[in-house]
Amino acid sequence: MKKPFIAVLMLFLAGALAGQVKKSPDRKEGEGPYPQLIIRGVTLINGNGAPPVGPVDVVVENNLIKEVRNVGYPGVPIDPKGRPQLKTGGKELQAEGMYLLPGFVDMHGHIGGQAQGADAEYVFKIWMGHGITTIRDPSAGNGLDWVLEHKARSLKNEITAPRIFAYTAFGSGRQSPISTPEQAREWVRENQKRGADGIKFFGAPPEIMAAALEENKKLGLRSACHHAQMDVARWNVLQSARSGLTSMEHWYGLPEALFQDRTVQNYPLDYNYANEQHRFEEAGRLWKQAAPPYSSHWNKVMQELLDLDFTIDPTFNIYEANRDLMRARRAEWHEEYTMPSLWRFYLPSRISHGSYWHSWGTEQEVAWKENYRLWMAFINEYKNRGGRVTAGSDSGFIFQLYGFAYVRELELIREAGFHPLEVIRSATLNGAQALGVGDQLGTIEPGKLADMVLIDVNPLENLQVLYGTGAIKLTDKNEIVRVGGVKYTIKDGIIYDAKQLLADVRKMVADSKKKEDFEITQPGN
Repeated sequence: MKKPFIAVLMLFLAGALAGQVKKSPDRKEGEGPYPQLIIRGVTLINGNGAPPVGPVDVVVENNLIKEVRNVGYPGVPIDPKGRPQLKTGGKELQAEGMYLLPGFVDMHGHIGGQAQGADAEYVFKIWMGHGITTIRDPSAGNGLDWVLEHKARSLKNEITAPRIFAYTAFGSGRQSPISTPEQAREWVRENQKRGADGIKFFGAPPEIMAAALEENKKLGLRSACHHAQMDVARWNVLQSARSGLTSMEHWYGLPEALFQDRTVQNYPLDYNYANEQHRFEEAGRLWKQAAPPYSSHWNKVMQELLDLDFTIDPTFNIYEANRDLMRARRAEWHEEYTMPSLWRFYLPSRISHGSYWHSWGTEQEVAWKENYRLWMAFINEYKNRGGRVTAGSDSGFIFQLYGFAYVRELELIREAGFHPLEVIRSATLNGAQALGVGDQLGTIEPGKLADMVLIDVNPLENLQVLYGTGAIKLTDKNEIVRVGGVKYTIKDGIIYDAKQLLADVRKMVADSKKKEDFEITQPGN
């Protein structure tokens, strides 16, 4: 017999309030690193925009790429005389017919959440199972000390996890809000001393934002901002970029910088920001209020951001339910990969941010589709003019699941007009450069760290093969099969069986469902 919903809800709330997300256990997965690893005969899709090339042999020693050698021609047997030689104690991966990419960078990766009941091991394994070897944690929601501990353990490969960049939420840890520019500067200096890689802003009064950003820039740290509506009327993306912000998340603050005939968005007079229905319904009308694409003001704003070498991390996927709720809610991976606690968090609620809204239908979805059209036009043209666009997921909200949502982000970047090679560049080199580690990560070339993804089908032809569930295909024998899914994720020269990582996740979910006597049902049933 199924437990009554209220009883399950109380169990969920008790767990959510019990403390931080559970720490990730010691690593049991992965082979290596080896003194030498040679990936043989693979087709390379590098992160620099170059077309695929192969067969190549990629030589790794410990955790550094030492050589990328062309060893033949497509369809022609490889002459062993011209290949790198395996040393004693080395490991070979036979990868003929496979594709090798740099490890993926998720620029908006929350490491689970108490409210969602998503523990670190669960989140890390879904990420790694999708080839995500680096994440930026925007706001360090589990506490900076917790995140820095996991960052250090990941660097030592004591846990199965991507490498982590910790961006602390501005003002976190203080007993009282920051109210003066000097307090802002002092907090920024202390944030650096504590070991953070950067700051995540949500907005603040102009004088405080300016002081914090300028101090952060002076210290050489990077930054991100979700320009929340509570402060954006006084301080938009352009003002942040001028003061030293290095990247923006989502798109809030960008339409406001493009306003010509107003200074605030056209809020209904009964609007309440704490009402999630109001917040997201009106956000879907915001781009229509901005300067039209390719107009003089639109071009002027874009050019200034380009001149400032500003990075845009759009996170298209996290709002996709707003334009197609049924698609996001009925995604096939929810059944086997979404934890019961996370599913409950997604359901319509008046108290959970990023759960679904109170009433959503055709009118709202049509408005959001137009919102996307205008938003994507800006992002694609920004890329065309040399701007840096990255890939981030913001998973754990609005029916978007870790790992799977990242692949969906790549699909939506493709929809915006990017060539598949430009999509891969956003997912790899651009992310590494935005984090300040483009000399270490983001492409497969000598001298860089050995973070790589191996898959047995060409992702450029169909990005959906990157999903852990693969892509559906009909064979010549009229058989329905699944193809793709990352085969190996290599991080720091350690080889992880990506499919086994996802099998571990499926077991976690199945065990949790069995313990709670839970099954997914659609809202209202």
